Amino acid sequence: MSYVKRFGVVCAVVLLVLISRSARADEWDQLMVFTFSAPVEIPGVVLPAGTYQFKLADPLSDRSVITVLSADGSRVYATIAAVAERRTTPTDDPVVTLEARSKGSPQAIDTIFYPGEAIGLEFLYPQHRADPSTGSR
Repeated sequence: MSYVKRFGVVCAVVLLVLISRSARADEWDQLMVFTFSAPVEIPGVVLPAGTYQFKLADPLSDRSVITVLSADGSRVYATIAAVAERRTTPTDDPVVTLEARSKGSPQAIDTIFYPGEAIGLEFLYPQHRADPSTGSR
């Protein structure tokens, strides 16, 4: 009977460890899901209206590269270099800020912030994509 109890305790501990790791998975890679009602631009791609996953491309080594995936994570739309951007007050929800573009062009994603973080990531757009009518990047 002692063997059965030990086995049960070991299984319970393993289960608790696995549950705690999966609960932190979103924090580790900073997975955020955004839904857009109109097309939006990210560097190099215009995403049609829809739902997308944004997460760190390589959480272990580089926390300034974002991967943008389809809602189910099966398709990669882009891998984007970004720079740190600070805000004054963190929020409980993920935040995306959009940059207005000229009439007829989709709005562009400027920054994203993971919930509870005061430092987010600003997307870097090529200089040749600058919009002279708005003074935007």
